[in-house]
Amino acid sequence: MHESDVVAADAVASAAFRELWPVELLPTPEAEPALAARGRIRVAHLLATDPAGAWVATDPDGTVVGAALALIRDGLWGLSMLAVSPGHQGGGIGVRLLDEAHAYGAGCTAKIILSSSNHRAMRAYHRLGLEVRPGLDATGQVQRSRIPAGLCSRAGDLAADAATIEAAALAVRGASYLRDLPAAMAGGAELLVFEDRGFALSRDGAPYLVAALDEEAAVDLTWSALALAGPGETVTMMFITQGNDWALRVALDAGFSVSPDGPVFASGVRGSMAPFLPSGAYL
Repeated sequence: MHESDVVAADAVASAAFRELWPVELLPTPEAEPALAARGRIRVAHLLATDPAGAWVATDPDGTVVGAALALIRDGLWGLSMLAVSPGHQGGGIGVRLLDEAHAYGAGCTAKIILSSSNHRAMRAYHRLGLEVRPGLDATGQVQRSRIPAGLCSRAGDLAADAATIEAAALAVRGASYLRDLPAAMAGGAELLVFEDRGFALSRDGAPYLVAALDEEAAVDLTWSALALAGPGETVTMMFITQGNDWALRVALDAGFSVSPDGPVFASGVRGSMAPFLPSGAYL
């Protein structure tokens, strides 16, 4: 991937993933420009930090029809994105892109992928030798009367709260987030911190990432993220996996509907992966 591919790579990902979104979560025309800007920030950031993990596939005319992004943080390899345009799926393009992105992490003993529910994707990820952790998602409008009183999480500061962020990140996944949080926040995520025990990103009123040292902190952070949702806004909590029943309890208490989600594939992760809601882009 080169800088000139950023816009096209994001467009391919948007087209591919949109086919998997529920109708109620499809962006409105008014939201499209902000969504595209956010996606381009993600692609450009990971191209800059991990150029050897950034790949595109092109057709004979040079049009980008597939893209992959992988990152390495403190020995943890993660697949941030694998997408093939709808008209080119099923022909082996995704497999070749995955091979290149996976080769970037050849020296890593810890690996993680947040999968969609696409059967081809799940088959490919399992063949990498990663263990599956089935997942749930929860979607709905926050019942504001159910938000607990006395939440303690506050707006975070990357510099002042770096030690808390680092401690929580190392506890749940054995790798830092500090390199990626500026890009996530540039894309519209809000940083929340609970004392010295955890942090979260809230995006569009949804907990986009939660990492904490204990469940009490994780619950407070998640409710605080949900409290930022606008009136009538539909939000989703994704990748609720084994060991994170606390998140399911919050979702049910908030009045959300629960359904199967794409699984998490992982191996060798040095953290507990709980209490933890991973980020789709930054793992």
